[in-house]
Amino acid sequence: MIQLSNVNFKYNNSSRGALYDISLDIHKGECVLLCGDSGCGKTTVTRLINGLIPHFYEGELTGSVRVCGMNVPEEEIYTVSRKVGSVFQNPRSQFFCLDTSSELAFGCENLGMPVEQINERVKYAAEELELENLLDRDIFKLSGGEKQRIACGSVSAMLPDIIVLDEPTSNLDAESIELLKRILVLWKKQNKTIIIAEHRLYWLKDICDRAVYLSDGKIQMDIPMRELTDYSEQKMEKLGLRSINADFQSQINKSDWSPPSQNEPDTITLKDYVFAYDVKTILDIRNLQIPRNEVIAITGQNGAGKSTFIRCLCGLQKKFKGRTVINSKEYKPKEMLKLCYLVMQDVNHQLFCETVEDEIVLGSGDTDELKVQELMEKLGLWEFKNRHPMSLSGGQKQRVAIASSMLAGKEILIFDEPTSGLDYRHMIQTAELFTRLKESGKSVLIITHDRELIRKCCTFEIHIAQGKAEVNKYESN
Repeated sequence: MIQLSNVNFKYNNSSRGALYDISLDIHKGECVLLCGDSGCGKTTVTRLINGLIPHFYEGELTGSVRVCGMNVPEEEIYTVSRKVGSVFQNPRSQFFCLDTSSELAFGCENLGMPVEQINERVKYAAEELELENLLDRDIFKLSGGEKQRIACGSVSAMLPDIIVLDEPTSNLDAESIELLKRILVLWKKQNKTIIIAEHRLYWLKDICDRAVYLSDGKIQMDIPMRELTDYSEQKMEKLGLRSINADFQSQINKSDWSPPSQNEPDTITLKDYVFAYDVKTILDIRNLQIPRNEVIAITGQNGAGKSTFIRCLCGLQKKFKGRTVINSKEYKPKEMLKLCYLVMQDVNHQLFCETVEDEIVLGSGDTDELKVQELMEKLGLWEFKNRHPMSLSGGQKQRVAIASSMLAGKEILIFDEPTSGLDYRHMIQTAELFTRLKESGKSVLIITHDRELIRKCCTFEIHIAQGKAEVNKYESN
């Protein structure tokens, strides 16, 4: 079904290759995991299979890429798309419509199907993937998990033989991951061929048939999934892989926290954090104290209001009237812009410069070259210093934004899903940097579903549910 033979590929304007002598056979009905460090070549392999290379991402390609009997480099991409459906890390990047029902129909419309057949396909996808409650919704008002389900539905409606997923759980909560898992099980029963590039591995333990491990653009291992599940935690860490076991997903010990009554400088007080979209109340937090100079996880289900909460805190949410008290001084939302630095969930929106090094120092005014180099080396970015930020992998872009925030000199640093797309090694490095920021007197707030990150560095939690927030202290990490 899929045959890659002696494939080499180097992106245009890149000094080094992305893939070296890749040979891979995937048979009909197999579910194959692509794993390895950020930048190891996983996404590039998926782009070969779905035809984005060389039709969208140009570069030097040698070797043979055949999918369903097609010579992919010589086929039009719309021909390949009849056989191969794709679900990307950021589903927003593949949406073309404003409402969910139109998005489910878009792929079929693009293939020129009759209206009656399109309607049948949309109805089929909605029923099979339990999407009925998401039909006819504003696509921009969906949570991350809901967007990912719509992306899966739009692919499923086209009835492709092959489905490629690139980091599909990077921004999903536990409940949304379980829903996605059910979708993959359904596709397997339909004898679809599934290829998944992923860092979170525990949820794929009982789904994938094979694990293909890449490093530096080469396939180092191609083993049955059951063999990978037998690896010790130490061996997984040595390979740079996250845990294959779900033990760390168990409840993290935490306790109620009450702010010190006589020690106001150690807290940040949030007053009248109330916000609604149209008539739907998203936040209703009248008075909340949170600790300063800590690493705080902001948790809650997709759609609970976590991103709205941090936009209010940063002063980015229009029409928000709440106030923030720090060291007995009250700040209006616009004044908080001077104190806060936000690294967005989609870092593509805040990458502006021509080189990685210029991006990292942008707005910091820090010209200490040794300090900048040390930071870039710790985040594994020094070798990319002259690369254009948009040429990096998703995980590498995320680390660029994190490095930039660390040099910004702001008191409150806020990160929205900072470890989405990060492998084990870079997740650990990021956790260590967050701890260092805390020790240097910064307040670090992290929206995250990443339980491994929470265990490594977070000391407190703000849990948001039904518009309310509570503060808990993590017992030990």
